[in-house]
Amino acid sequence: MSTRTAPTPLDEAALRRLREVDAGRPFGLYLHVPFCASRCGYCDFNTYTAGELGSSSSPESWFEAVRIELAQAARLLSPARPVSTIFVGGGTPSLLGADGLAHLLAAVRAEFDLAPGAEVTTESNPESTSPEFFERLRGAGYTRISLGMQSAAEHVLAVLERRHTPGRALAAAREAAAAGFEHLNLDLIYGTPGESDDDLARSLDAVLSVPVDHVSAYALIVEDGTAFARKVRRGEVPMPDDDVLAARYEMLDARLSAAGLTWYEVSNWAAADAAGLPRAEAACRHNEAYWRSDDWWGIGPGAHSHVGGVRWWNQKHPATYAASLADGALPIGGSEILSDDDRHTETVMLALRMRDGLPAAALTAAERARAELVIADGLLTRAGQRYVLTDRGRLLADGVIRDILVD
Repeated sequence: MSTRTAPTPLDEAALRRLREVDAGRPFGLYLHVPFCASRCGYCDFNTYTAGELGSSSSPESWFEAVRIELAQAARLLSPARPVSTIFVGGGTPSLLGADGLAHLLAAVRAEFDLAPGAEVTTESNPESTSPEFFERLRGAGYTRISLGMQSAAEHVLAVLERRHTPGRALAAAREAAAAGFEHLNLDLIYGTPGESDDDLARSLDAVLSVPVDHVSAYALIVEDGTAFARKVRRGEVPMPDDDVLAARYEMLDARLSAAGLTWYEVSNWAAADAAGLPRAEAACRHNEAYWRSDDWWGIGPGAHSHVGGVRWWNQKHPATYAASLADGALPIGGSEILSDDDRHTETVMLALRMRDGLPAAALTAAERARAELVIADGLLTRAGQRYVLTDRGRLLADGVIRDILVD
C-alpha cells in the first residue's frame, strides 16, 4: 500500500514556459502502463504485479486517471499541440488486451489531434499477443509494434526470468506483419551471465528470420536494488567483462549491418535505404525525439515529461498517482527548469549517441579543442561541421562524452 503524499505543483515560471513553447515544435506523448504479470529480476522500471498492488489500484482506476491527466495536459498546452508520436510503454501494455489499448488511443484522440503520419507505437510481450490482437491494434490506428525478445536461448531467458519462450517472439513478429504492421522492432539484451557467442549468434539468426525493420540491443545493466543485483553481490552470477561486451556489440553491428540494418543510435538499428542510411520511417521517431530533446508529455505513474526546458516526473505508485488526479491536481512528484548549462550538457550527451552526431558549433572553444584530441585517439571523426563517433568510439561513447565535457 502506498503512503499518500501531496503532489508537487509546477510553479508559475514553469507553467509560463509550457504556454510559451513554439507550437510548431514536434510533440510526443508517452503513456506508461505499470502492470506486469511477474517481475523480472533485472528490472528496475516502475512496474507492479497484481500481488504487489493488491486492491490499491487496478487497470480500471489507472485508465480513469490517465484520461484525467490527458485532459489536464491538453488544457495546459491550450491550444493543444498536434501529437507527432505516441509510445505506449511499461510494464506490459499488451496485458491491457487489444481492446484496452484501442480505448487508450481513443482517449488520446479525445483530447489531442494527431499530426498527419503520426507514429503510434506500443510495446508488447510476445506471450500476451495473438493474430487477433495485432489485427485489432492495426484497425485502432497503431502503426508500430515493439516486441521484447531478449534472447533466443532458453537458458538466457531463464537467467533473466523472462516468461516467454524463444519461438513465441518470432511468431508474434510474423503475426504482426500479417496484420499489416510494416514497422516492427525486436529488443535484444546481450551480456547476460551464461550467454555465449553462439547464443547471441543464434539470437541474431532468429531476429533476421522475421520481417523486422528495427532492432534494439542493450547490454545487461545491473541496477541497484534489483534481485539480480543482489545475486551478483552474493557471487551467485558472474558478469561478463567489458572486453566480452565489446566483442558482442561488434558481432551485433556486423550481423545487422550485413542484413541491411544500419545504426542510427548507439543501441538501435533501422532498415537502410539504397545509400546505406537509416530509413526515416524505420527509425523510432519517438525515441529520436528524446535524443533531440524535443517536447513530450509523459502520462501515467512515474512517467517523465519535458516541455519547453521544463522537466517533471509523476508520482510513482499508481494509487497515489490516481488519487492526486481525482483531487484535481497534477500528479507531479518533482520538477526542474533546466539551466543553459544543463541543456548544453544534455545536447552533447544525447547528440553524440546519434549517427548524425553533434554540430561543432554546439561546443565551446575549449570543448572543440578536447574533441580534436578524441579524434586523434580514433574515437571521433569530423563529418562536415559535425562530430560523429567512429565504430570504436561507439564502444566507448560514455567516455568520449566525458572527455569532451570535463576539463
